Amino acid sequence: MIKIPNDTVNCFVPENLRNPQPGVAEGPLAGINFVAKDLFNVIGHRTSNGSPDFYHYSTPSEENAEVISKLLGAGANLVGMTICDEFFYSLTGANEHYGTPINSRAKGRLPGGSSSGSAAAVAGGIVDVALGSDTGGSVRIPASFCGLWGIRPTFGRVSLKGARAMAPSFDTVGWFANDVLMLSRLAQVLLKGKPQETKIKRIVIGKDAIARADAAVAKAMIGWIEEHLTDSEGVTISSEGLDPWWDVFRVIQAGEVKSTNLPWVRTHKAKLGPGIHERFLMAENISDFELNAARKHQKQIVKYLNQLITPGYALVIPTAPCVAPLLNEDATTLASFRSNTMALTCVAGLGGLPLVYIPALTVNGCPVGVSLIGSPNSDEQLIELASRVS
Repeated sequence: MIKIPNDTVNCFVPENLRNPQPGVAEGPLAGINFVAKDLFNVIGHRTSNGSPDFYHYSTPSEENAEVISKLLGAGANLVGMTICDEFFYSLTGANEHYGTPINSRAKGRLPGGSSSGSAAAVAGGIVDVALGSDTGGSVRIPASFCGLWGIRPTFGRVSLKGARAMAPSFDTVGWFANDVLMLSRLAQVLLKGKPQETKIKRIVIGKDAIARADAAVAKAMIGWIEEHLTDSEGVTISSEGLDPWWDVFRVIQAGEVKSTNLPWVRTHKAKLGPGIHERFLMAENISDFELNAARKHQKQIVKYLNQLITPGYALVIPTAPCVAPLLNEDATTLASFRSNTMALTCVAGLGGLPLVYIPALTVNGCPVGVSLIGSPNSDEQLIELASRVS
């Protein structure tokens, strides 16, 4: 009999499912248990989006999000809804209202966000796989900090129907697993559209991305590359620097948050935690001029990335610039972490490119991920490459 698991890592929202939703008796994922970030609609469940205020005003969903239905239809069992950062607008995994999910693989450190509860559930052995969402790194960073396999698919290859929006130009569904086989099994169920069939044989290393990592992570990354990617070559991803790219991403994300979540937050006077409050203020002040200029710049970046990462190529960068920060890390250090992290995560985000992350490194006893970025629709080829080089 399928049951809601005991929550040993504070991953579930307080208003969790009353009963699990069992999958079909037979299917490619039969017997697998999964959880989902609390932004996906589930029949009879009121979503929180990481905010007790939002939960208070929400009503029970009448149908499942499409990704939930697909997994249930493949035989997987939904056993819980997980905590996330408020309105998905953070990368730390801390939630002032619901508490911070426990990072079982880096004790005393943050789990990463905003899909923090989903990552904690898999890392803590509560479930086999977990659904999250990734706009600016919300699956990638928890995967890195919690030592998990994960994927941010090509933009648009996984349905977002029935999922709360943040920044529609960048929002994607992603998932966590403890091994590449499980990552691939979900991909076979969730990915839609025609895949890129060119096998990846050429690998380039983002030198400017590695330069954004701290010394210990950069050293470990270079050592891993020398051992596993002997035929790779170094490239500079952005001749103008990664900071202008991160600013383009920041403006577009904030400009879209101004339309998606800010109106609700202001109308209902939602109580926001530190950092989240300031980001909503920033979003409120994004002008149409800034947003239009950023979108124009993004088009140039997309064109350049499609020339750099052609079919058959993969770009390798650190998933995160550092190990997971301490739970009591100061605000200045966390602000620096966010800037350096977004300078890395904005690359795949701006390009709408697929990214697979491998839990390849250990630095000071903590996990750190390596990211493989491919050309559009090369998700399956990236998973195959990850299996080969890990």
